[in-house]
Amino acid sequence: QVQLVESGGGLVQAGGSLRLSCTASTRTLGHYAVGWFRQAPEKEREVVISISLNGGNTYYTDSVKGRFTISRDNAKNTVYLQMNSLKPEDTAVYYCAAGVSAERVVRGELLYWGPGTQVTVSS
Repeated sequence: QVQLVESGGGLVQAGGSLRLSCTASTRTLGHYAVGWFRQAPEKEREVVISISLNGGNTYYTDSVKGRFTISRDNAKNTVYLQMNSLKPEDTAVYYCAAGVSAERVVRGELLYWGPGTQVTVSS
């Protein structure tokens, strides 16, 4: 069983930046592809970005292209989500999740979830 924990959320003004971290507390996160998802109030969960096991394949949803980047440090058992030029519409609970491949993560075929971290962007 892999336990994922997100951190780094908070309140930021529009145009600002945040970096979220997703850390695995048990088995190594390097064995899995990882994705970041978000869910805003009264909206469905959406996949934001994902990264493959070796970091060579990433997926971005159109709304975050050019603003968000994902990276991983397998030695630290951590995946990062760097969010720049934040907009109020980025406000949501952000979750990281792990799966066997980036493609399956994007399809929502997930093995493990974190509890989420709140990101609030003020206008």
